[in-house]
Amino acid sequence: MEGHVQGCDALISCLGHNLTFKGMFGSPRRLVTDATRRLCNAVKASDSKKAIKFVLMNTTGNRNRDLNEEVSCSHKCVIWLLRLLLPPHVDNEEAADYLRTQIGQNDEVIEWVVVRPDGLIDCADVTAYDLHSSPIRDAIFDAGKTSRINVGHFMAELITDNNKWSEWKGEMPVIYNKE
Repeated sequence: MEGHVQGCDALISCLGHNLTFKGMFGSPRRLVTDATRRLCNAVKASDSKKAIKFVLMNTTGNRNRDLNEEVSCSHKCVIWLLRLLLPPHVDNEEAADYLRTQIGQNDEVIEWVVVRPDGLIDCADVTAYDLHSSPIRDAIFDAGKTSRINVGHFMAELITDNNKWSEWKGEMPVIYNKE
């Protein structure tokens, strides 16, 4: 892994579990978390002379525990059930938590952003989209829509636009298609 990250300025992870029985309940159960941890360990071992940007695609179903993101009691109950019944949800939470708590805000080698799209849809073209520090809709009971191409566009902007990176570094922005 060290050889793969050597000389990289940025890493983007869009890993996720396949929506099949094996993908949801089979191995590897901690696909996203383990990959995030391994990539970060490889970056640290690579003796990079500058900070590497790490962008992790996640979900609005994962609350940013650094902020007081309010959700309803029914939302909390559904998330509790998802944690209990669907290993991929816990995996997404743990991957983001690894960056928040283990890498943190002041790491000299790794800077990060966790991008949280809402209900993913396919679109052929980039369209206007909105970015927020926290969800403005309930991810369970009033999910918005986010096109995969808009997520990709935003992630690419994070990597190539230093102002955009500075705005969101160490944060978990939520992205929605403009309605």
